[in-house]
Amino acid sequence: MKRLAILVAALMISSPSALGQNAGEIDRVQSGASCPGCNLFQADLSYRDLPHINLSGSRLRQANLSLATMNGANFSRADLSVADLFGGRFTGASFAHTSLRDANLVGGYFGSADFSGADLTGAILSGAEMETARGMTQAQLDTACGDQDTRLPAGLRIPVC
Repeated sequence: MKRLAILVAALMISSPSALGQNAGEIDRVQSGASCPGCNLFQADLSYRDLPHINLSGSRLRQANLSLATMNGANFSRADLSVADLFGGRFTGASFAHTSLRDANLVGGYFGSADFSGADLTGAILSGAEMETARGMTQAQLDTACGDQDTRLPAGLRIPVC
């Protein structure tokens, strides 16, 4: 048991970014650089214009992307759980196999965005424009909620929040 405690302590000292955000990686992304697989926990990317940025496989848990413009961005296999995407523009972005659990997508624009295999459990999509989104299924939407202003692909519906 003592060896395990020492090992855990050594990992915490040698890899602090494994537990929290990585300020250097956040600074790079805020400057417009791609950063696949980065630790962007609680990053503030609000109001930024970051077209075609690659954040695939990154940890964006609790990140603030509100009112950002990230057209063509790659979020595939990223963790955007509990993230705030309020009012953002994500035209043609990839959210394939991305966790959007408990995320706020209220009022966002997701024209032609790819949601194939995305986890929308607990996500709020009220007022979101997703009419031309791709890869979205009824099963995904059944785990999220929205309102009468949520625009979805033909034939899909969402539970009311």
